[in-house]
Amino acid sequence: MSFPTITDDALASLRALIGRPIRRPEPYIEVASRDAIRHWAHGIGDRNPHWAAARVAPPTILFAMDRIVSGYVGGLPGIHAMYGGTDFRWRRPIREGERVVGASTLLDLEDKASAFARRSIKQTYRTTFTTDDGAVVCEADSWCFRTERDTARERKKYGGALEPHRYSPADVERIREGYRTEQVRGATPRHWEDVRVGEAMPEVVKGPLTVTSIVAFVQGWGSLYVRAHGLAFDLFDRHPALGIPNAWGVPEPPERVHWDDALARAVGVPAAYDYGPERVAWLGHLVTNWMGDAGMLARLSVQVRRHNLIGDTTWCRGVVARTDVVEGRGEVTLDLSAVNQRGETIASGQAVVVLPRRG
Repeated sequence: MSFPTITDDALASLRALIGRPIRRPEPYIEVASRDAIRHWAHGIGDRNPHWAAARVAPPTILFAMDRIVSGYVGGLPGIHAMYGGTDFRWRRPIREGERVVGASTLLDLEDKASAFARRSIKQTYRTTFTTDDGAVVCEADSWCFRTERDTARERKKYGGALEPHRYSPADVERIREGYRTEQVRGATPRHWEDVRVGEAMPEVVKGPLTVTSIVAFVQGWGSLYVRAHGLAFDLFDRHPALGIPNAWGVPEPPERVHWDDALARAVGVPAAYDYGPERVAWLGHLVTNWMGDAGMLARLSVQVRRHNLIGDTTWCRGVVARTDVVEGRGEVTLDLSAVNQRGETIASGQAVVVLPRRG
């Protein structure tokens, strides 16, 4: 099987769209209903009871409310898109029952040298989320790297197949204990004055990644291209390059790299792997656990660094990098990382949290 390549003409056509509004793909959800909030929290494994009790949504539910911020990209048909990260800037929480709609523009296209595929195009969108009354809830920049599938496979960045990690009973017990002892700050306020630079955040474990856990995430998030029956064929009629024949000659979307080892290897990855937005949401989960119910997540900027393969376990960690008073608000900047069982950093970024001040 061979795949299309990046051409100068296709890139020029896409570049002409910079700064222009982008057609909004149909979202998975528009209203942060109680069901949608519960499904999103379950999909990322967030057991914090605050979301149900306070009738507010985990901030990263915006991934389920917009496809572009989740990694949907237009142009360059047949060129693989690998989600690279999102930089969220929230102005306020998302409340149960609110309708929140994203509007996007193509912000930039950058040619990037790539160890994975020699040449890649970084494609960045800016999405502004507003409520029905026009109030801005959040602004977010998200980006994908467009890579030639055949080139990535031939370059073999990963140096051959990685053996799936085998877990001993002791390994599984360590992960189980991490879930048992996960710390949720909850209703006890974390005051800005009590935070110290260099302080470590209690870690959050995620995994081991399985196809089952990927299905659970898709139930809360909604996916980009997973469609059934006639709806799938309608999609392939509109976008022929999305229909990649499977082993039985039936067209399926490129999204199946997340559960299909053969297609993942065809695009240069040694095995099926997770969705990038899921990892961003995991680091958001780490932060909301730490800040407590009285805190507000104002910014979350995360870059996906490596693939998180089926069988991998991720430890989400953070440390206090800085404390500031900004216009009377107590702000804390956190350095974040997601590290797998091989000791590789697979995502990193920063968060800014507004905490209550004493008095």
